[in-house]
Amino acid sequence: MKVTRTLRAAAGAALTGALLLTATGTASADQTRSAMWPFPAFDVQSVWKEATGKGITVAVIDSGFRTTHQDLGGAFLPGKDFPNPSVDKPEAPPSGMDIRDHGTGMAGLIAGRGHGPGGSQGVKGLAPDAKILPLTADKNTPEATRYAVDHGADVINMSFVADPSTPDMCESVHYAVEKGVVVLAGVGNDALPKERIPAACPGAIGVGAVDEFGKFWDGSNYNKSVDVLAPGVDIPYPNGQSDTGYSTADGTSMATAYASATAALLLEKYPDLTPGQIANRMVKTAGLAKSVKAKHLKLPDEHYGYGFIQPLPALTRDIPAGPPRARCPCRRARRPRTPWSPAPPRARTPTRRSAGRR
Repeated sequence: MKVTRTLRAAAGAALTGALLLTATGTASADQTRSAMWPFPAFDVQSVWKEATGKGITVAVIDSGFRTTHQDLGGAFLPGKDFPNPSVDKPEAPPSGMDIRDHGTGMAGLIAGRGHGPGGSQGVKGLAPDAKILPLTADKNTPEATRYAVDHGADVINMSFVADPSTPDMCESVHYAVEKGVVVLAGVGNDALPKERIPAACPGAIGVGAVDEFGKFWDGSNYNKSVDVLAPGVDIPYPNGQSDTGYSTADGTSMATAYASATAALLLEKYPDLTPGQIANRMVKTAGLAKSVKAKHLKLPDEHYGYGFIQPLPALTRDIPAGPPRARCPCRRARRPRTPWSPAPPRARTPTRRSAGRR
């Protein structure tokens, strides 16, 4: 049974480590929308009756962005580049790819507008009314993370893994979460039982990949950092090679983008929830395919976490918020390696989350 029915029944190393995408082919604009299997799986028309991401800013820290892509008109806020002064030039992307491919793709899956009549063609994001804060980073991802927090981000998408020696990586994630920003990170595409930062940092929501049948993608890392799964197999996305380009790929990158879009939807509808409370909604409404349930896994599982995200139940079910300072409700007894300084709450302006209250 495909996850489409299961869900409804349940109702390039340009960064510090590696970008979490494995390209599998190209697609045309006409083919792209029909190939977006997560849309019927999520029942997006019902989802968008609840929330579209309006008033929410998602910072995407990535290798670059084609802001002029036909599916991303009006999606981008002014961004910033964070070059690494110790590197003469960024590492070249794999042959056939543009250094902007990855970031353009993540922005499209989160907040793409599509194009054509009513945005009916190309890639539309799961949170199509959210805004993208594009942050191009080479090695300075912690600096970009702090910048995102200080410049209005509600959600930070980290579709990459960082070198474990990256200074201040987990500290910057903690800074974000303490300021009320939801951080989502891919667990890695090594197909190995090892934890990678930032997904393994305290406070981050670790995202693995699932296919359309609800099966764990075998390229995804599996360990205690996996909190939830999201669609990450055969995913069409807008690429950075032209204003009309598309590709299809597998990876925890795309899964993280869909999870970030879900967080944006939840923050529009529930603007007062903290990062831990948003994670609680995602975890409490996560699903498993019947074939997986039959295995009687003890959740959270190192492959499946708590299951795959279900945006519609997350938006509509009656779930107690829990304490404001609740941590991500995951199995990890995470502890920071260094003592933290308490971060004061970040002031919200009336034009941001409160404007999206329902």
